[in-house]
Parts: sequence; C-alpha cells; structure tokens
Amino acid sequence: MIPLDHPRYRSLQTREHLADCAREGIVSLEGLTAHGRGEAFDYLLGEKTTDSALCAERTAAALLRAARRPIFSVNGNTAALAAPLIAHLQEVSRLPVEVNLFHRTNERMQKITAHLESHGVQVLTGTAERLLPLSHDRAWCLRKGLYEADTVLVPLEDGNRATALRGMGKQVIAIDLNPLSRTAKAATLTIVDELTRALPHLIEAFSQLSLEECQDLVAHLDNRYFLYSALEEMKRRLDHGLD
Repeated sequence: MIPLDHPRYRSLQTREHLADCAREGIVSLEGLTAHGRGEAFDYLLGEKTTDSALCAERTAAALLRAARRPIFSVNGNTAALAAPLIAHLQEVSRLPVEVNLFHRTNERMQKITAHLESHGVQVLTGTAERLLPLSHDRAWCLRKGLYEADTVLVPLEDGNRATALRGMGKQVIAIDLNPLSRTAKAATLTIVDELTRALPHLIEAFSQLSLEECQDLVAHLDNRYFLYSALEEMKRRLDHGLD
C-alpha cells in the first residue's frame, strides 16, 4: 500500500499499475524496463510539460487533422498507461486505433484489445499481414490500418519501426521522453513529454485549433527545434542543480 503523502506517490502508483498489467500479460517484462528509462528522462524535464512540448502537442493535433488516413498505433505500455485518454482522444478525433507489438502473441493481442475496449476504445480488427519492412513482429499489421495510413501517432515507439514508417513515406508523430533516441530523431514530429500529460493537451488542441492555426503550425514544423529545446531544458536543470 503506497501512502498518499509519499512524495513519489504518482510515480510509485504508476509502477505498481504497470507491474499488475505485466502479471496480467498486457505489459511485457521488457516494457517495464522501457518505462523506467523514460521516467529517468522525465526527472530531467522536471516532470512537467515544457512550452516547446506544448507547441509540439498542438502541432501534432494539426498534423492529425490534416491527414487523410491517420492512425494511433498502441503497444502494451501505452494501453496500460492511458486507455481512458485514448478513448477520449478517439471520441474527439475519430482516430482509428490499431494494436501493434514487438513482443507479439495472439494472447497478448487479445488481452490488450480487450483492455482498451473495456475503456471505450474502438480497436481495429482483422487479419494481420507481414506488411512493414521489419525483421521482427512489428512487421505484422492491418492492411487497412497501419499499412495504408499516411500519418501515424506512435507513443513509446522503437526506432526501427519509426525509421521503417518514414521510409514508407508516412508522417510519424512520436511521444518520447528521450530526445536522443532513434525514434525521436527519425520522427516527423516528436513530443518530448510524458504520455499521460501529452494526450490531454492533444485532446484539448483538437477541440480548440482553427483551420488557420493548424495550417500555420504545420507550415512551421521544425522537429530539430523541439528536440533541441528539450535538451536545452534538461541541460538548464542540470546546470542549476535540478531546481
């Protein structure tokens, strides 16, 4: 039992929740390691959304609104951390959701899909095919989903697939706390923010942005700026003793 007055209450509660999801087969054991790595970078950001990340989140909403065939690609960690937020985003954006896994088994696919659906998410289903140019199981996807999408929102992504998706001519929107990762550098747009902070801002932007604002954000998209700004914030906090 985590005491409510513990200074790391939210972090410890999230870890415990992910551990429960790992025992249920929704999150892979490797996914627990990945979460810890992201949490370390979040410490360096001060566990807050920076101004540049908020701009990236608004730009992401603009890109998704402008896309012809956008899709939200969800893995186990994303489903475990943010199923209600995914449902809310889908409600305001009508964004299709597809489950795509590195550690893929039929049982995990079914459990993650059921978990998402229990929170109101409509998940694309069908016969997966090995359509992405990858040597691992993330190559398996739906032809009418990831394969035909022109813009892919991919939280907690791996660099191989982000690179492959870009090579297929798709726009990739990553949510990644590590601005030095291959995913962050390969993406069209990287949101350097924690997933459950980023999605509410994305949801809000979908409702608030005008067509003219969307066009302006897309026209001025500069992913190197977003990555550089995140690194500068981390450096500033290190230089000042993480105040």
